[in-house]
Amino acid sequence: MPSFIENIIGPRIDQGEFKRNGIKYGTPGFLLLLARVLLLVSLFVPFWHMELVAPQYPENLHLIAYVNHLSGDVAEIDSLNHYIGMRPLGEAAQFERAIGVYIMIFFVLMLELASWVHSRWAVLLVLPVLFFPVVFLVDLHLWMSHFGMNLDPDAPLSNSIDPFVPPVLGTGMVGQFKTVASPGLGLMLSTAASVTMIVALFFHRRAYSPLLKAKKGK
Repeated sequence: MPSFIENIIGPRIDQGEFKRNGIKYGTPGFLLLLARVLLLVSLFVPFWHMELVAPQYPENLHLIAYVNHLSGDVAEIDSLNHYIGMRPLGEAAQFERAIGVYIMIFFVLMLELASWVHSRWAVLLVLPVLFFPVVFLVDLHLWMSHFGMNLDPDAPLSNSIDPFVPPVLGTGMVGQFKTVASPGLGLMLSTAASVTMIVALFFHRRAYSPLLKAKKGK
């Protein structure tokens, strides 16, 4: 059992070796720390923004998505969606929003643990966090597709618009409305965290792969 645990956590660095090559061994941990900070900050800022442009709304309508809630002109957008048979926005991604903060905290803990693992197991800890921005956008697209393609045929204006799927990023048209979707600061920060993780894994391999090979060669 001890050897199994040692194989997971990888070789330890003695103080003398760390002092001689502090940058080499400290860089992966520092980069993972930076990624954790970026993820934590992303919790408090918007992840995604959609603007609905229409002549009757001089200032347009805005929908802002955080990890755990929606804000902006949600009520007004829901009232418009009601006439074309779309369900209220609050019914979308309820489970994801309920666990969003906890997932992000769990990701931070995984990166903390990865910084102590000096073997290939660190990659398995980092990968779920690494792909979070992509998963966020895919999940958002699936919900928008589900809501836009399943309109209530009994709605007052159900015959005035065909089923639709607004793009999660970029510009689209929904009836007379133009939609402009863009990433929020939170999504940009989490993406920057993912890039930082990739760089961290590169330096992690460069620092600890030779030690693992030397250990196996004994």
